[in-house]
Amino acid sequence: MANTVQHDANNHCYRVTLEGEYQAVVKYQQQGTVLHITSTRVPDELQGKGYGKVMMESVLPEIERAGLTIVPVCSYVAHYLERHPEWQHLRHRP
Repeated sequence: MANTVQHDANNHCYRVTLEGEYQAVVKYQQQGTVLHITSTRVPDELQGKGYGKVMMESVLPEIERAGLTIVPVCSYVAHYLERHPEWQHLRHRP
């Protein structure tokens, strides 16, 4: 099953549908074309099953298509970008 991504601009987050009705959430604060990603959350029931990667690989293409860059305030996002050089171009460079 493909994971669907919903951009909830009113609540400053992306929601990724995972198994069943479970959703991962990526929260941010936006300044112009820069997203300061402040937190990520995978439901407790799905922890340790690789859904953090699924969440990131679902959201990052959406951010890229929107022409945005990222400041990874959340430590998970910072570590993910370090481990995946293919997404480094999305990191905001002042």
